[in-house]
Amino acid sequence: MLKMIRTTASSCSHCSSTTRCMPFLLSTPLFLFVANNYLAFFHSRSSNPTKSRDTHLGNRLNVSNVEDALKVFDEMLHSRPLPSSVIPFNQILTQLSKLKHYSTVITLNRQMLLCRIVPDDYTLNIIINCYCRLNHMGFGLSVLGQFFKLGLQPDVFTFTTLINGFVLNNQVPEAARIFTKMVQAGHCEPDVFTFTTLIKGFCMIGNNRAAIQLLRKMDEKGCEPDIVSYNTIIHSLCKDTLINEALNLLAEMISRGIAPDVVTYNALIQGVCNIGHWKQATRLLNEMVSKGIFPDVVTFSVLVDTLCKEGMVVEAKAVVDMMIQRGIEPNTITYSSLMDGYCLRGEMDEAKKVFDLMVSKGSLVNVQSCSILINGYCKQKKIDEANKVFQEMTCWELVPNTITFNTLIDGFYKAGRIQEAEKLFSEMQGCGQLPDVQTYNILVNGLCNNQQLSSALELLREIEGNKLELDIIVYNTIIEGFCKAGKVGSAIDVFSGLSSKHLQPDVWTYNIMILGFCKGGLLSEAENLFTEMKEKGCSPDGCTYNTIIRGFMDNNETSRATELIQEMRERGFSADASTMDLVVDLLSKDTVDPVLLAWLKDSV
Repeated sequence: MLKMIRTTASSCSHCSSTTRCMPFLLSTPLFLFVANNYLAFFHSRSSNPTKSRDTHLGNRLNVSNVEDALKVFDEMLHSRPLPSSVIPFNQILTQLSKLKHYSTVITLNRQMLLCRIVPDDYTLNIIINCYCRLNHMGFGLSVLGQFFKLGLQPDVFTFTTLINGFVLNNQVPEAARIFTKMVQAGHCEPDVFTFTTLIKGFCMIGNNRAAIQLLRKMDEKGCEPDIVSYNTIIHSLCKDTLINEALNLLAEMISRGIAPDVVTYNALIQGVCNIGHWKQATRLLNEMVSKGIFPDVVTFSVLVDTLCKEGMVVEAKAVVDMMIQRGIEPNTITYSSLMDGYCLRGEMDEAKKVFDLMVSKGSLVNVQSCSILINGYCKQKKIDEANKVFQEMTCWELVPNTITFNTLIDGFYKAGRIQEAEKLFSEMQGCGQLPDVQTYNILVNGLCNNQQLSSALELLREIEGNKLELDIIVYNTIIEGFCKAGKVGSAIDVFSGLSSKHLQPDVWTYNIMILGFCKGGLLSEAENLFTEMKEKGCSPDGCTYNTIIRGFMDNNETSRATELIQEMRERGFSADASTMDLVVDLLSKDTVDPVLLAWLKDSV
């Protein structure tokens, strides 16, 4: 297993070096250099009307697949004389773009140039879009230079395509800079599609404030927002549980005469369901129906998912039945949510029935639905059934992802089947699925819980040696393993090394160590650590107080325990069952501390 980790680390390093060898992956400063230089030049040019793209829409060549498109293109390229217009070539390139064969489009364009077929602005916009879709933003920007050479002028579609490319490639600041330069140049005004594309980008990175500011800028520019502009922001606000702000935007769009649609209400219903506001969800559902907007599969799937998470699986099943009666076919998300609901309740037979129904419907089963069922079986300690679903995934041509592997590896460890867990971990890496932090947490936790502390520590050192980033959770796990085994010294060694790894202990870390010290009778060390955590800004929780109070009481340090009980009360925490038992036992003796008696009365 440890050998496999070394292999993974080296393969990651190989991927990085490969990326560095690709000359077309230009750096961000070069993106902006090209864009800034172009836009400065564009600012000095006089405005010329651009040729309407609509002229390209007539007489489209009918091709439905790549083979047909290439055949027609080849015939045109070798016909003599060549077609008098670039339009038929553009039609082929457009169809191939729609089929997502972006590299093919770029190759065909090069052949056109070799045959001296001169591109027009429509051709160049297609090429820019293809480069953007391939994440070759440097090449996309370089196409702007071809506009100059051909005496053409980029239009709003050109810039919107570039902005969309940066958004798609998660480079929203670069998209915003292109937009700003475009506005400053003044010769090419952004339209509703340009604004909405950048709004989508800001929402993608969670910058709702910038998205709303851009919506306001549309008004300043005299550009009327549309339903997509509002829906994009409403969806983002709901995702961030900013429901009131989303409802304010809903009221605003209605006041402007923009009617909400099913997408608007789906976002709002999902948002209020996420925060458990059932009455508001019902009100929104009734409101949309009263407006003649009928729930679709997304609406019902949101309701099914929420009901299942609340444990209301019977009601969720009723919603699914109602969908079918109304002729709305449940999709993978709907059935997966219902299946997850049964799994959460431990009703695996019902979950399997839903899964079998999905299988019978053909393409409804995916990796996520398999992972849900595998997780359900693992939670119920039915590891063989979980493994069977895992093995059957190959029959459905499904490739397990990291979550699937993590779930089953964890299941094997919890069932004490260590060798099968390690074998699956090796298989995971062999098929190209890279372990994540959660994988390593599972491995270390599995080894610790199966009394394999030396192997867990060896694995941890191996991971550290490969410079893989770990979180505090994996260290908490191994510290707890040592403490439970009574090896407090080894736990101290791991704890002391956290600062050198730039990791801050959390409340769980301190709780584990304090418990370890208390069980070992090291009350002075436990109290010092209790003081240290407060000094370092890590506030003790109820578990911390109960742990250290029990430690003092177990060691007959009643006076200090009483002081801490008083402090715990002032902090708003209460005793757990174990602490309460100790206090009751103490009060049954002759000497009764008034503070303990008062606290017990309050607790009762």
